Amino acid sequence: MFNTLKNAWRIPDLRKKLLYTLLIIIAFRFGSVVPVPFLNVSALNTLMASANETALGYINMLTGGAFANATLFAMGITPYINSSIIIQLLTVAIPALERMAKEGEDGRKKIAAITRYTTVGLGLIQGTAYYFYLRNNKITLYNEGFSAVFTAIIIVLTFTAGTALIMWMGEQINQKGVGNGISIILFAGIVARLPVTMGQIWSYFSAAMQSPESYGKYFVFAPLFIILFLAVIWVIVFMNDSERRIPVQYAKKVVGRKVYGGQSTFLPIKVTMSGVMPVIFASAILSIPSTIRLFVGEPTGFWKGFFNAFSSTGWLYSVLYLLLIVVFAYFYMTIQYNPIEMANNLRTNNGTIPGIRPGRPTAEFISKILSKITLIGAIFLAFVAILPILYSNLTGMYGLSMGGTSVIIMVGVALETVKQIESQMMMRHYKGFLD
Repeated sequence: MFNTLKNAWRIPDLRKKLLYTLLIIIAFRFGSVVPVPFLNVSALNTLMASANETALGYINMLTGGAFANATLFAMGITPYINSSIIIQLLTVAIPALERMAKEGEDGRKKIAAITRYTTVGLGLIQGTAYYFYLRNNKITLYNEGFSAVFTAIIIVLTFTAGTALIMWMGEQINQKGVGNGISIILFAGIVARLPVTMGQIWSYFSAAMQSPESYGKYFVFAPLFIILFLAVIWVIVFMNDSERRIPVQYAKKVVGRKVYGGQSTFLPIKVTMSGVMPVIFASAILSIPSTIRLFVGEPTGFWKGFFNAFSSTGWLYSVLYLLLIVVFAYFYMTIQYNPIEMANNLRTNNGTIPGIRPGRPTAEFISKILSKITLIGAIFLAFVAILPILYSNLTGMYGLSMGGTSVIIMVGVALETVKQIESQMMMRHYKGFLD
């Protein structure tokens, strides 16, 4: 990876893209530490320290600590992800949007515009919810009369403007930088939390040294967490490069005096074909209950148990997380691969899968392979995402900022970005027949 970055730095065009992406990341981190006005910062820090083990702590992890400090980018990229999910699902359900998606570049621009408006709307809703949460916990400075109304308008509009600005930053990375803009911003926020995670692990280790009779177990569990963290990274890299190769045989074709085709090749299908997007989408969906909780304040009775079940350490959260990852993995598979189209392309080019007849049998065979591979990839993603939750419940090491979702997103984004850089380098170094 470092060799790839070093080689890319030598190419002027790629160096500009890398510098532009780095500039956007720096601007994002600056916005993540600039607090909105009219807040009691000390009271806010006390409140968020107690909410670290809930779903709010998970949202804080995705925003790189911006949520806990109520900064300009406190809403993070979550509204944009949620709006993308909503529009993609509606594209399948609403014929007008489906026709728009098939109109080529103009249709995609219209859908992108609708996604942006939806993002601003969701950012406004989440910003309003966060304001009521801060006000109910006496974090805002002015809560009566015209001053309260003015404070509410400024805080909510600041959160909404931050959402729109992050969305714009992601699109600028897509156009002028390297990598996927949404993924890069998520990556930057997660990496910013690594020092916090190391500090939390050290606090458990320090507690074990100060009181071995009470916390001696952390002499084993704290280093074991680091070992598991590195092992999970290796497994993610291994699975990311894994693929199922379907053999394909092309028939010979005589044109004049020349013979074309006749070679054997394969059709590669990646195990993690959808990358980190199922994890990102699943985590964004599961952040909705915590957003609702911001509106209603601290619940009691049945609703308290209901919202606690959706905390990042709750059993219902783990089950729904697993199911949503599987659902979104299959959803992305249907978008990326069309078995009928693949079978038709093979038949058009005189290609066949050995032992499978062309046409519908080939499409059914490819569809079965895709379903099995997608299930394996989805189970892998779900296991890695849930592993830290299980580890925390078994060892009592709660509040760690680096979960399975963070590791999957971080490693997946790094690998995808490096591959994109390599493809751009190859395109610039390709030698034609005139060279």
